[in-house]
Amino acid sequence: MKGIAKVLGAALIAALIAVLLFFAQGASAQKQAAAKDAAPAEVIPQVVPDNPMEHAPPDQPIPYSHKTHLALGLPCTTCHTNPAPGNLMTFPATSTCMGCHLTVATKKPAIMKLAEYSKSKQPIPWVRVYKVLPGVNWTHKKHLDAGMKCQMCHGQVQDMERMSEATSVTTMGVCLKCHQDHGAPTVCQTCHSWPPAN
Repeated sequence: MKGIAKVLGAALIAALIAVLLFFAQGASAQKQAAAKDAAPAEVIPQVVPDNPMEHAPPDQPIPYSHKTHLALGLPCTTCHTNPAPGNLMTFPATSTCMGCHLTVATKKPAIMKLAEYSKSKQPIPWVRVYKVLPGVNWTHKKHLDAGMKCQMCHGQVQDMERMSEATSVTTMGVCLKCHQDHGAPTVCQTCHSWPPAN
């Protein structure tokens, strides 16, 4: 009787392994087929020149990789919204991050820190990388409505482990050149309150 039980047990284990291998092979084949069918990622050209001087990325309260997250196919607007009046893009709400990180990478120290922010209902104190200079009236909304994409002004964000001021997007000469190239107004009042319009 014990011999039959051992044989049946071994046969059951072998059958279970065969079933698992069958499903694993099927899943692998599906992933390969999906990868072949997937369209290549759209390459968005950078229209703003690189910064002539390298700027170190600021220290953020939680390490964050645009490269890792954008490789998952997340659109920029998942984390960065543009509420009225449209001047600045927002930083992601802690709840947005926790939408995935309730179950993903939960044992990593950075995610544990993220969970602490979430539990305390405190926003993450992200450090803004690009700053609009004083005296400039500027809005993301008008640029987004004109069809501009993030990479056009901020560089190839999808390749950045840490976000830095990689381009010279906040300089007046670059703004004027871009406006000229895209047929946008270049009069002073487009971006400045002074001098007042007559």
